[in-house]
Amino acid sequence: MEKKVMVVDDDPAVLRTVKRILESAGFEVVPVDSGTACLESLKQGFHGLILMDVVMPEMDGWDTIQSIVDQGFAKGNIICMLTAKEIPDKRMDQLKEYILDYITKPFAAKQLIDIVTEYIDYLS
Repeated sequence: MEKKVMVVDDDPAVLRTVKRILESAGFEVVPVDSGTACLESLKQGFHGLILMDVVMPEMDGWDTIQSIVDQGFAKGNIICMLTAKEIPDKRMDQLKEYILDYITKPFAAKQLIDIVTEYIDYLS
């Protein structure tokens, strides 16, 4: 079973923290700092779990997910939101069939590992 997780967040501290937590649990982590970088990684063949921030400059999480769907990258990937926004905005309704979970920051390390482990099993 491949245990690949892409973390999409414009905050370098979040990328480092999530990477450290998930790598300690045996996951391969691909940190990217923008929606554009996420799409580029998908074009290069990434398949796995995507943890997507909502609030990012230029291309927010919702626009990134819409581009993932429009470009045919949703198949073979699971998308979960990982964001500080406690309540999803209206755009979530339009994309909810592509989003498995909405995880809010801050989170406990064990909670994140448990959630990621469960969702990675869906890909097996």
